[in-house]
Amino acid sequence: MALKEFLKKKNVEISAKRYGIDALGAMAQGLFCTLLIGTILNTLGTQFHIGLLTMTFGAAELTIGGFASAMVGPAMAAAIGYALSAPPLVLFSLIPVGYATNMLGGAGGPLAVLIVSIFASECGKLVSKETKIDILVTPIVTILAGIGLAAVVAAPIGAAASAVGQIIMWATNQQPFLMGILVSVVVGIALTLPISSAAICFALGLTGLAGGAAVAGCCAQMVGFAVMSYKENGVGGLVSQGIGTSMLQMPNIVRNPRIWIPPTLASAITGPIATCIFQLTMDGPAVSSGMGTCGFVGQIGVYTGWLADIEAGTKAAITGFDWLGLVLVCFVLPAVLSTLFCEAERKMGWIGEDDLKLQ
Repeated sequence: MALKEFLKKKNVEISAKRYGIDALGAMAQGLFCTLLIGTILNTLGTQFHIGLLTMTFGAAELTIGGFASAMVGPAMAAAIGYALSAPPLVLFSLIPVGYATNMLGGAGGPLAVLIVSIFASECGKLVSKETKIDILVTPIVTILAGIGLAAVVAAPIGAAASAVGQIIMWATNQQPFLMGILVSVVVGIALTLPISSAAICFALGLTGLAGGAAVAGCCAQMVGFAVMSYKENGVGGLVSQGIGTSMLQMPNIVRNPRIWIPPTLASAITGPIATCIFQLTMDGPAVSSGMGTCGFVGQIGVYTGWLADIEAGTKAAITGFDWLGLVLVCFVLPAVLSTLFCEAERKMGWIGEDDLKLQ
């Protein structure tokens, strides 16, 4: 009982919601504010010849976007600590923990950052303000616990996450139809659930054809819900869901799970269309695979991937067929298919009036 009361006093709550939803969701925000924003700034600078965004600074020879992207590890760790209500000294101490863990984890570093940052944050919270030399004890415990654990587990966790991602990408290349359906549906569902599809895709390094299927699934959920609920939510709902997040529909899904059927069926159709017909690939940052139309990050990721392929010599040029595939898979088909399925459910009585209305 004493231990339980102490953990409650320290706001240490061991639960799937806090670690699997709150921490993971915050981690995605850290990703967005560093790696994604950095990628967008670099793309804007290159495509529109903006000198401020293309020039490099100092001995690091990094652009503004490059500096932002380089801070992805510390930003993820700090965001996780914030989600766990870490005190200031713990929160700031997580910055070096995130940097070290992301570096040691390699390609699968983000998953290692999630696990290590949670552990370090909770350890720091346990000792926070328990001594008269808190200014020394709390940072030392947080950093030693975090980097110490990272030294042992970051590389294996990173390698395991990367291997899982490689298996998914290999399987998608071998069976683009079946895996196109599976990846599109699963990642799309993750996007609408109160977890982070972006963080999952980034942790697994999901790119290539599998990344394209993930983009299709996310777009099906966001655009699908936005368009099929237009009569209830109007332009505001169209924008908030279409380029914001379909997670806004979660309270309605809990009340009537059948409203989730139309966009999920749409993702099962657009996924294999993306992989088998248009060979839509995500050769940009893996995190973009799980963003869908949120800020059009998924589409920007596909576009930056095209540019990278052209520069590498693996793609001759961006074709009209490429653009057609991107527009159909990300916007047109999700809107049309979800609306058709939704109207069928309305006629069947499965979706009633205001079932899709945002509160």
